[in-house]
Amino acid sequence: MPSEVASRARFDAIRYAQCWEDADILVAALEPAPGKVFISIMSAGDNTLALLTGDPERVIAVDLSPAQRACALLRVAAYRQLSHAEWLELLGSRASAQRAALYARCREPLPDDVRQFWDERPAEVAAGVGSAGKFERYFALFRRRILPLIHRRQIVTALLQPRPLAERRAFYAQQWDNRRWRFLFRLFFSRRLMGALGRDAAFFQYVEGDVAARILERTRYALAELAPAENPYLHWILTGRHGAALPLALRAEHFAAIRARVDRVEWRVQALEDTLAGLPPRSVDGFNLSDIFEYMSPDHQEQVLRAIVRVARPGARLAYWNMLVPRARPDSMAHLLRPRPDLAESLWRRDQAWFYSRFIVEEVVAS
Repeated sequence: MPSEVASRARFDAIRYAQCWEDADILVAALEPAPGKVFISIMSAGDNTLALLTGDPERVIAVDLSPAQRACALLRVAAYRQLSHAEWLELLGSRASAQRAALYARCREPLPDDVRQFWDERPAEVAAGVGSAGKFERYFALFRRRILPLIHRRQIVTALLQPRPLAERRAFYAQQWDNRRWRFLFRLFFSRRLMGALGRDAAFFQYVEGDVAARILERTRYALAELAPAENPYLHWILTGRHGAALPLALRAEHFAAIRARVDRVEWRVQALEDTLAGLPPRSVDGFNLSDIFEYMSPDHQEQVLRAIVRVARPGARLAYWNMLVPRARPDSMAHLLRPRPDLAESLWRRDQAWFYSRFIVEEVVAS
């Protein structure tokens, strides 16, 4: 079963220098625990490492991109070689004038190909390795060129201040939601510009409808209904740094546990389909599937889901996101996978990575 997206998109550059899915709801959905085994879409490695906070036995991280593996393995080296504060500096979560020196401490343990990858990118290291991806550059363009046309810096700073729900709603309606915001947002986050500058045009093959309108409504929810002051993803988009709140894998309280367990992750440059084909039946307890089904036809998605069911233990959970393409277990697999909308909906409502339209949790039915 060949990978469908591998034939339509390139994977030779960093697409995501950070994970842009909320690890808090992922971990709550999958419940990593001692003795459990997981498969995780690698991306930049953050959410794979977040699973280690539950003390699982093993995590198999997979991605088609050697560049994403380079991001993940630099994280592994940083957890081993740096303090928590230094790792935040190297990533770019905090300001720093010593990133080159911090990278120098991480480079020796890296595999040769990963060391060469980062040695050839001193500018990306100096800027913070968390800003090195195409998606992050897209957000930086919005932050530097578009946002100043909409709001003064003081308004952006005010948005990120703590305030009660009623005041957040009033601030959004009265201070933030002007015509320039709606017009420029819909222009910048249109299907055409996002495909050219942010994601990949191939990722939109199965997308229908008004992309920007859907993302704008979810952004209103994040800025008014959720708490911007507590949202690390929003802070990065608007300021280029994380605020006081950090994604799960970057929090100080988890640093020592992740450092102690990084050897439990196997980092594979491999299609998920090939990984599944090589595993024995009933050997995996959970699956972090990111939003991979957005890039697949319904028929191919069903093939992948059936391969997952083959290697899954009874009760194993699948967690994944829909952004622009509705995807879930097909009716033909109702006897194999049980949706958990009760859990998924409650988690999605507090999803800090708000641009996803739906969070899916499904369980493998015991046979």
